[in-house]
Amino acid sequence: MDQRDEQEFAEYFAARRDAVRRTAYMLCGDWHRADDLAQTAFVALHRRWKKIRDRAATDAYVRKTLVRASIDESRRPWRREWQTETLPEPSDDTPGLDELVATREDLLAALKEVPPKQRAVLVMRFFEGLDVTSAAQALGCSEGNVKSQTARGLANLKQVLEREVETNG
Repeated sequence: MDQRDEQEFAEYFAARRDAVRRTAYMLCGDWHRADDLAQTAFVALHRRWKKIRDRAATDAYVRKTLVRASIDESRRPWRREWQTETLPEPSDDTPGLDELVATREDLLAALKEVPPKQRAVLVMRFFEGLDVTSAAQALGCSEGNVKSQTARGLANLKQVLEREVETNG
């Protein structure tokens, strides 16, 4: 790349790195993994920077790369969670239902339990604010797929949150 391209990339990176990192966090729920995902997306963008003709589509390219990297990462064997036969018993000092409030942390924890593709759709639709068409383009799938994954993702998220309230309430 020539110096002008490097400068343009540096400006784009400086302007968008925090937003990309936040989106990555919403996809994976871990700041360290979010940093890795954001880095993967920006490295892929840097490699293709000179070939990108429409700079307005850069955000969409980064989002698609981020989602694909997140899904690929979740498929790796060392990222899988192992289930146990018994659950730990809640301690006696567990706060009552009146003290339990749906917080951002609760939502992010519940989001981690939603399957990766559904999580990606929920993040694109409700945290990135994309409509069905834009989310479909960002994820490289059909609008119908986005709609069905959104419905399933919301149902799974509701189930996880209800289970959390029943367990802690």
